Amino acid sequence: MRSSDVEAALRHLRDVCAAMPPVAALRVEVAGFDGERLELRAPLAANVNDKGNAFGGSLVSLMTLAGWGLVSLQLQLRGIVAEVYVADSQVRYRAPLHADLAAQAWLAAGESWDAFFATLAQRGRARLQLEASVPLAAGGVATEMSARFVAIAKR
Repeated sequence: MRSSDVEAALRHLRDVCAAMPPVAALRVEVAGFDGERLELRAPLAANVNDKGNAFGGSLVSLMTLAGWGLVSLQLQLRGIVAEVYVADSQVRYRAPLHADLAAQAWLAAGESWDAFFATLAQRGRARLQLEASVPLAAGGVATEMSARFVAIAKR
């Protein structure tokens, strides 16, 4: 994939995120994409709870958005028009986060983009398991998620 295609896809993702009021309220920033992992960031100040650390809803929202964004980017880079939804997820909160939020999402072990896109082409819908996490500033993991995303091709 060409870097100009990736930059255009990232710009589109930023625009879509900015247009969704709940996402805009989190102050989400698309921080990086290496072709396999998408990283999103959000400031603690916009996502703080009554204890002074990251709000659990913001943590899970940022990880969900990272997974949704990763699938959306992969579709766009292949020129496929489809709607992406989170089907289900499991979240584990490991430790409070007292710093800005940074979530990364990636394919779960045993998953394949090729298989996902082949199923989408054949059936008009496909599902995929992703992993995501938010690290602690000093190392370790604040929160982790395993989620299944579904893409439904637009006809």
